[in-house]
Amino acid sequence: MADKCKIEIFSSGCALCEETAELVNRMACSNCEVVILDMNEAGVVARAKELGVRSLPAVAVNGTLASCCAGRGPEETALRAAGVGAG
Repeated sequence: MADKCKIEIFSSGCALCEETAELVNRMACSNCEVVILDMNEAGVVARAKELGVRSLPAVAVNGTLASCCAGRGPEETALRAAGVGAG
């Protein structure tokens, strides 16, 4: 059995963030654990800074910021390359 894939979605609760959450949830497989993190919470902001989040929405897969989220919005091909839905 494949290891769990932890996917963190950093969100401000806006429509674009909700769209990203829907995309990731649609792509996620049975081995994916998807967590939506509210950027209005201090602990979440600290985690986002640790990962290098500079814009929202942002997605991290297994503790690494997806390449599509480094300075721009998420893209399905980059998320798949990062391991989303690969289980």
